[in-house]
Amino acid sequence: MSQTDTSDAVLPSLRNHLVHAPWPYARLDVPALRAAGHRPQPVRQFVLKTRSRCNLACTYCYVYEMADQGWRGQPAAMSRATAARAAARIAEHAAAHDLARVDLVLHGGEPLLTAPAELAAPVEAVRAALARTSPRTRVTATVQTNGTLLTRGRLGALAAAGIRVGVSLDGGLPAHNARRVDRTGRPGFGAAARGLRLLARHPESYAGVLCVVDLAQDPVETYESLLAFAPPVIGLLLPLANWNTPPPGHDPPRTPYADWLVAVFERWWHDAELRTRIRIFEEIIALLLGLPAATETLGLAPAATAVIETDGGIEQADSLKSAYEGAAVTGMTVESHAFDAFLDHPGLAARQLGREALADDCRACELVEVCGGGHYPHRYRAGEGFRRPSVYCADLQVLIRHIASALHRAAARPAAPGRPDPRPALRQADAPPAPRRPEPPPGGPRATGQATGQGAGPHGPLSAGQAPRRAAAS
Repeated sequence: MSQTDTSDAVLPSLRNHLVHAPWPYARLDVPALRAAGHRPQPVRQFVLKTRSRCNLACTYCYVYEMADQGWRGQPAAMSRATAARAAARIAEHAAAHDLARVDLVLHGGEPLLTAPAELAAPVEAVRAALARTSPRTRVTATVQTNGTLLTRGRLGALAAAGIRVGVSLDGGLPAHNARRVDRTGRPGFGAAARGLRLLARHPESYAGVLCVVDLAQDPVETYESLLAFAPPVIGLLLPLANWNTPPPGHDPPRTPYADWLVAVFERWWHDAELRTRIRIFEEIIALLLGLPAATETLGLAPAATAVIETDGGIEQADSLKSAYEGAAVTGMTVESHAFDAFLDHPGLAARQLGREALADDCRACELVEVCGGGHYPHRYRAGEGFRRPSVYCADLQVLIRHIASALHRAAARPAAPGRPDPRPALRQADAPPAPRRPEPPPGGPRATGQATGQGAGPHGPLSAGQAPRRAAAS
C-alpha cells in the first residue's frame, strides 16, 4: 500500500486521517520515501485482540472510554478462522523477512474471558504455520490481562503453551485501584490481587505488572505496594494524553509526572538489593549509555508492531485510539492484505523514520536520542497530527537529566563493600542479547547536557524482551 492506494477498504480510513492528522497522512510521500532508498523494517510484534469486550469498566481505559469507539463494531471474540488466517499471514511475513523471532501478545478487551482450553489456540496456530513456512523462527508469547480471571486452570493452560502473563494494575492497595471497577461499579482489586498472588507462585509464567502513573497516589507507596506481588518487572506508564486532551495535572512549566517518577527512581536506585526491574528507568539508562532499548515509547528505534482485531482488521498500535476516532485503522485485513502492505501505510512508515519524523524542536534537542520525541500518541494535536513534541516534554527532560546525573555519580565512585553494583537496571535477563555497541564516549553518558538533575523544556504489554507498549489495556 501507499498513500495513493485506492482500494475501497483503505480510502475511507485515509480520508479520516487526512482531516485529523495532516502529518503524516498528507505530508509523507511513502512512494518517494521508498524511491529514495528508505527501506521499511518488518513487523516483529503481533498483538492478537482475541476479545473485544472486558469484564471491567475502568474509567480511564483508552479502548472504551476515550476518543475511539471502534470496539462497538467488533465481534466479541476472534474466530478460529480469523486466527488461522492471521497465523498464516504472520508466518508469511516471517518467512519473507527471515525473522529469527516473532513476539505474540494476546490482548483485549480481556483475553481471559476465553475458556481455558481455547486460550492458547491462536499461539498454537502461529507456531503450526511457522513450522510449515519459517521453521527457524522462534515464538515468544504473553497475555496481557487485568488479572481478575486468573485461575489455576487458566494459568496451567497458559504455562503448558509457554505463554507468560502480564497484569495491569494501578498499585498494590485497594485505594490505588478505585477506577478499576466492573460495569456495576464494584471494585476489581480483590479478584486481581488473588490472581496476582497465584501468579507470583509461578515465576516462570510471570511477565510483570503494568501500572499507569496516578498523581493522586503517593509514588513510593504505589511502588512498594506493588512489590508485595513480587513482579519481575514493573512498567510505569504515563497516562495516554495529547495536546487536545492533556493529562491530569498538566501545568507547564511544572513537571508533576517527572517528580512522581523521580521519587520512585530514587527509592529503586538506592535500594540495597534489586527487588524488581522498572522498564522506563532501564530504557533511559540503556539509551543514555548508547545501548539499544526495545521500546516504542522512548528512543528512535523504528516501530515494529501490528494489531490484529477480532474481525481480522490490521491496525496500528491501539494506543492511538486515545487520539481520535479511527486513529489506529488502516482499512487492511488479514484476509486481503499481507503485512508487507502494512509496512507502507503512512502511519507506520512515519513511526519508522526516527529523527526525521519529529518536530523541529525535537530534532534540535540534545536529548533526542534518549527521548525520541516521546510516545507517538502523546504528540498529537487535532488538525496538525503527530509532529509536535510530547505533551510530557518537560517531564521527560527532567526525568532523563535526573537519571543521567545518577549515572554520572555512580560511575564516579566505587561500589561499597558488600553492596551490589548500583547499576542493576542494565541487566536484561529476559531480553535477547543486545548487539554490541561502541563504549560510551569519555565523560559519561551521552545527550545529558547539564548532568545535574536540573533541566526544563520539551510513553501496552510486557512481552519477552519487549518494553511495555500501552497503558492499562484491560
